[in-house]
Amino acid sequence: MDVRVVAYEALPEHSAALRSVYADAFCAPPWNEDEERADAFVARLGSDVRRPGFTAALAFDGPDVVGLATAWATPTPFPVDRCYPQAAAGLGLSRTEEWLCGAREIDELAVRPTARGRGIAGGLLRAVTEDAPDGRAWLLTSLRSPRAVAFYRRQGWTQATHLSPDGHGIAVFLGPRHPARTLAAQPL
Repeated sequence: MDVRVVAYEALPEHSAALRSVYADAFCAPPWNEDEERADAFVARLGSDVRRPGFTAALAFDGPDVVGLATAWATPTPFPVDRCYPQAAAGLGLSRTEEWLCGAREIDELAVRPTARGRGIAGGLLRAVTEDAPDGRAWLLTSLRSPRAVAFYRRQGWTQATHLSPDGHGIAVFLGPRHPARTLAAQPL
């Protein structure tokens, strides 16, 4: 298994494989995304590569792509689209700006189910965060996937937001070297 950071110019040659990995990882439960979301991911990469601090890593098994990770620098002001408002509501405005703006944000992490259990996801995560400024890396994940939540905890990530009253939503995780990880509220 070979995990490597890939220049954004090299991503288009892997677009069919990236779409396939995304679909394999996210069209199954608990994510239950449809094939259109996999198409949208590949289309979105065209604009994502232009984000400041964009980085991508791919995992190869021989010539085959079996995993991917993408990340970039979170802009200031903090975005208000996608799931960002939930993250800001969970942390509050001050912590959101201090902890997340300018930090390395992991956008996608996906590994084919047939390649799981070999340390690929951890390798991909390290590849896109090892040079994060001052160790400031963070991500969002859905709380409907206990497996994802447990994985990030095993990798040394700190959960900084917790269940909403209805038990759903997203959680913000701070990377193992994020300077604010010890300041995050722990669950009761």
